[in-house]
Order: sequence, then C-alpha cells, then structure tokens
Amino acid sequence: MALWGCSRQPPAGAAQQAPAAPLFKMTVQLDWVPQPEHGGLYQALAKGYFREAGLDVDLVPGGPNAFVMQKLATGKADIGQSDSTNTLLAIAQGLPIIHIGAVFQNDPSVLMLHADNPVKSFEELDGKTIMARPEWAFLPYLKNKYHISFNIIPQNFAVANFIVDKNFIQQGYYIAEPFFIVKGGAKYPKFLYAWDAGFDAYTSLVANRPWAQRNPDKVRAFMAAYIRGWKDYIGGDPAPAHALMKQLNPENTDDFLAFCRKMIIDERLVIGRDAKDDSRTGRISRERFAIQIRQLEELGILPKGKLAVDEVMTTEYLP
Repeated sequence: MALWGCSRQPPAGAAQQAPAAPLFKMTVQLDWVPQPEHGGLYQALAKGYFREAGLDVDLVPGGPNAFVMQKLATGKADIGQSDSTNTLLAIAQGLPIIHIGAVFQNDPSVLMLHADNPVKSFEELDGKTIMARPEWAFLPYLKNKYHISFNIIPQNFAVANFIVDKNFIQQGYYIAEPFFIVKGGAKYPKFLYAWDAGFDAYTSLVANRPWAQRNPDKVRAFMAAYIRGWKDYIGGDPAPAHALMKQLNPENTDDFLAFCRKMIIDERLVIGRDAKDDSRTGRISRERFAIQIRQLEELGILPKGKLAVDEVMTTEYLP
C-alpha cells in the first residue's frame, strides 16, 4: 500500500488551503478628527478596500496638535494628511517626506466673512484684522500680491468670536465651519477663496520617503484602495464611512456629515473644479508643484533653488 508521500493523490479530506498572507500594517496620521474631509479613507476602511489590497491600515485621528510632519519624519506614521504648503516647507527643513497623492485638488482653507460684511475683495483687507494661523503662507502672499497690510490674531479653531462680531474675518475650512456658524445663529458666511488669488495648494497625502521607497508595491496598493474609497464616498452611498466616523467621533451628527460631504461635492474638491469626471481623484501634477515652489521662493519663505519638483512629489505610487 502506497504511503501518502509516494501516492499521486492525497487521501480524501487531506488537502488544506494555504494560510492567507498576513496583512501589511501601515499607520496613517490624519490632520484632524474624523470628518468627511477624510471620507475616502474611512470609506475604504469601512468597506474593506484596504483589507482586500492586503493592508491593515490604522487611521490615527488628529487635531490642533496632530504633528503630522514630525510623526512622519520619525517613523511614528507612514502616511499623513497635510496641505502641500506645509509639507514643502518641512521638506526644505530636511524632513524625509514626499507628496504621493491628493486629498483635495484645491485646499479648502478660506477667509470667512459675514454675509453683509462690505469687504468683497482681497484688496479691501488692507488695515483689517484677521484670525488665522500665523504660519499660513497665504497671508504673506496676499500682502505681497495686493500691496496691503493687516493684523493677525492667532487661530483658536472656534467660531464663537465670528458669530458675535459682524466685522470678524477668520480663516476657516470651507467644508466644516459654515455649519457651526449657521447653527450658532449667524447667516451663512461668504468666502474669499485662496485659489481665486492664485494661491492654489493641494490638501495632500504625504509619506515617509524611505519607508515608501522600501515598500513601493504596498504604497501603490494603498493609493488604489484610497482612490476607490473616495470615488465610492462621493459617487455612492457614504453610510459606511459616516457610521465609522460617528463611532470614532461622537460629535459627528448626521446633519453635519451630510453638510460637509455636500460642500466637498459642490466645490468639486476631490475631482477638481474644472474636471469633467472623477479621473483626477487622488492625482497630483508636477506643474502645480513647480508653481507653488516658485511662489514660496518669491515670498522669501523658501530659499531659491532649495527644492526641485522631483524632490517633493512623485506620481509613481498612483494607479
């Protein structure tokens, strides 16, 4: 009688499935608490797109002190979310990070004004007081382009002052703050958009460069699942992402989540304001980064020649 090891067929029931390959773990540091600005990430997580790609993705909530750049540079996070301006300046300081894709084609940081505020243009900001992040590169850009001067109050990430003061001007995130302004009893605000002044940054995904170079296939798999998540969140049913975001951030309400998602869709932030379809989702371009580098150089914020486009971004991980 032939032994199993010598026979052509194993005994019935002896065949076993090969063990599944372990999921590849990666940590993504968010810039803020779970909200629809992270919709593509949470949709991909909730619907299992990352897991299907062989990835075990940990989305770490952020906030005012998220320290995305520092965590990426020290290896405490593999991928992070930030605006492209801050990332460029961090790279210039020697941090080993690189842009790998877009969250929003246009950074939705805006200046918010009351609906009946007489200021209608950037030139009319001359002599005004603005609450904003002092490090926001758009502020010196405005002063330089329009030859104006204004005072800055450091951003406190609240809208209470705005609601009670009809003349208050404040930096805000177009997606979210208007909801709380209206809820607080004020009229829907009007906006001065940074991109209308020619300062058009991305909200971007950035990675620890050495980590990405060691794991190119994993980063590509992540980006493909991430883009799939955004397309599904925008064009499909957002309920899976919203349920997960409500679980992780109890301050999220159905009304708030729906409002923010609509703002993202209405301004075409994910696909691009001039896009005809969703093919640009997640994409970044060398041309846009060349413009932004030049603008920062002209402001004296970035030393001339300090950065080259290929040092700060790559499209090699995009599907």
